[in-house]
Amino acid sequence: MTDYSIEDLQGIARKLRRHVITMISTAGSGHPGGSLSAADIVTALYFRVMRHDPANPKWPDRDRFILSKGHAAPILYAALAECRYFPLEWLTTLRKTGTCLQGHTDSTLTPGVDMSAGSLGQGLSVGIGMALAARLDKKDYRTYVMLGDGECQEGQVWEAAMFAPNYKLDNLTAIVDYNGIQLDGFTNKIMDLEPFVEKWRSFKWEVLQIDGHDMKQVVDALQKSAQIKGKPVVIVARTVKGKGVSFMENNVDYHGKAPGKSEIETALKELA
Repeated sequence: MTDYSIEDLQGIARKLRRHVITMISTAGSGHPGGSLSAADIVTALYFRVMRHDPANPKWPDRDRFILSKGHAAPILYAALAECRYFPLEWLTTLRKTGTCLQGHTDSTLTPGVDMSAGSLGQGLSVGIGMALAARLDKKDYRTYVMLGDGECQEGQVWEAAMFAPNYKLDNLTAIVDYNGIQLDGFTNKIMDLEPFVEKWRSFKWEVLQIDGHDMKQVVDALQKSAQIKGKPVVIVARTVKGKGVSFMENNVDYHGKAPGKSEIETALKELA
């Protein structure tokens, strides 16, 4: 998968975004905004950066990916399906009774999912456990954790942020999908995170700042994070909620609202 060019990855990201729209509209519920904002990062991870094997989802030497903002499950399911962890047809079952594709990720049901999610704020702690396990087992896999910006208002995130540098977990990369919107409004109005970069630096993390929709910046930052030694890395990715669909972009309503019938055609046309 590392042979994909930047242009290839951009095309894959558009395809994943189309899957997100189709899945959520079919289900009639879900979280399109944060799934679309994370699409470029998830694409870069699964199709260029991470070491993984769809034919062997529990391969002990695979890199781990933790989607701490578990409500963005549709973008992860889209990537896993395109990687052939499971059939593409499964995407039509999102949120249906008996499905393997729950509204939040479930590692007991879905091939390729490394953490069950639901309550926010827990993923970085789980990722730290995986990074420590790699050290104890003398494995060279990396652990990547995607956090939402609203999620970073949780106290547990900062306990974990204090722990990782203390134990010099340089096999851990956190990625913050900083799209500026959470469930009921703009993050800077609800609980302002700034000065965000300075906070992470004060906790002794290496901080990389990128445009989360510039595929080259995304790939370069993820690859650079693996070269930094002696401390964990956090990538602060500035993104747009609902990226790629004009009426969803920066629109609080589409944090957790499925597009209506009249909107689906417009969305898919814009993502063509």
